[in-house]
Amino acid sequence: MKHFLPSGLITAIALLIAFLWAGVSGLFICVLMIILEVSFSFDNAVVNATVMRNMKKKWQQRFLTWGMLVTVFGMYYLFPLLIVSLATGLDIIDVMRLAIHAPRIYSQHVMASHTQIDAFGGMFLLMVFLTFILDEGKDLHWLGGIEKHLARLGQLEAIEIIVALVLLLALQSFLPDADRLHAMIAGIAGVTLYVVMGSIISLFNLKEMRKSAFAKSGLMGFIYLNLLDASFSLDAVVGSFVISNDIVIIVLGLSAGAMFVRSLTVQLVRKDTLAQYVFLEHGAHYAIGALAVIMLVSIITPVSQIVTGLAGLVFILASFWSSVRYNRRH
Repeated sequence: MKHFLPSGLITAIALLIAFLWAGVSGLFICVLMIILEVSFSFDNAVVNATVMRNMKKKWQQRFLTWGMLVTVFGMYYLFPLLIVSLATGLDIIDVMRLAIHAPRIYSQHVMASHTQIDAFGGMFLLMVFLTFILDEGKDLHWLGGIEKHLARLGQLEAIEIIVALVLLLALQSFLPDADRLHAMIAGIAGVTLYVVMGSIISLFNLKEMRKSAFAKSGLMGFIYLNLLDASFSLDAVVGSFVISNDIVIIVLGLSAGAMFVRSLTVQLVRKDTLAQYVFLEHGAHYAIGALAVIMLVSIITPVSQIVTGLAGLVFILASFWSSVRYNRRH
């Protein structure tokens, strides 16, 4: 349980601040935010563990510390401020005042930007899923023949990018004219970011560069992991404003929940759970694919937060049960 002690401490501090800030109602909403973040992000912990298990312990620790700063101040606080700033033309200071003194108007601006947010995050996560499922070098298949046939498509050059962009183009026909350009730019940005990150990681994985201090530091893995974690957070950022307009309570609740998710990630890595349950990685990537589809569909029509949370959990539980059966057979 030592991995969860920091999470418990941060949660206690967050609840105390929430109570001092907004009384009993603030405390209740903060608890609700924590529960929702943990329950909806269980698949995120498994995904993080698949990347984190290949990192050195010092970089794993840095993900828990520095990575929390990226998530808390970057995604839960700074990112919504930047979105509203771009949408309204106000500077960051004015937007901060708006968030504190006029939270209802602030939340309306954030909700109005969900098309760009979901298009960017959805396409980035879709690329993660397609890269895994269309990997011709993958020899263990959870869904048998279906995955084998999909893996063969991986022989085609840049097939992941082609599929993702075709889906993005198809999505345009369902959107109002006013949203099409915004969705297209944000979606292409998500694909571009994934390709650029993959190219940089491949560069520093070359044999002749393995002695590079930069490559051995695990910095690129750390950046990629934070980008992946941030993409998972995009949906929570928008969804949280449905529950509360108070940005302070939102940041406190989501931050405490995110810390529990990180503690669970460390636990999975330390116990080598992914090696014991061989299909968990598959389930995690299918959960990524499900979240990507949900984010893209939500651009067209609202999707219940319950569906968002359960979709990933179903894939994780199904892959866990398949792993148990696989272990019994072998």
